[in-house]
Amino acid sequence: MSGLDDLYQELILDHSKRPHGKGLLGAEGDPHTAESHQRNPICGDEITLRAHVATARGEERIAEVSWEGSGCSISQASASMLTELVVGSTRAQAAELIHGFREALRSRGAIDLDEDVYGDAAALSGVSRYVARVKCAMLAWVALEDALLRA
Repeated sequence: MSGLDDLYQELILDHSKRPHGKGLLGAEGDPHTAESHQRNPICGDEITLRAHVATARGEERIAEVSWEGSGCSISQASASMLTELVVGSTRAQAAELIHGFREALRSRGAIDLDEDVYGDAAALSGVSRYVARVKCAMLAWVALEDALLRA
């Protein structure tokens, strides 16, 4: 394993042990807040993600993302990294991030995530080489995509 792979593995473990955004926040029933529950029956990962969208100066932005879940370190780290990345983004920016993440993870190692764009989530690029783990990494991103459609 290369030094960069070691660093990425450490980053994933750190996010899974000390996750950002864990613990559902916000008011259920608020029309600008939506929740999505997703599960990966193959390995037992589950996540409930809540996103709150606020409008400021005519522009909708993701004001808050929180989640509860259980599962492997990849799914938990991915949810943590996502939370850190998208708060403050517009819906369009979040959709673009989700699309790029999905494309990289389905590439089987052909596309690496740009660290300048994806921050810590770029550490998940290597997951694309392990088809069985792609859904683990995608779970929170699919939940956010669904929640944003509902909010």
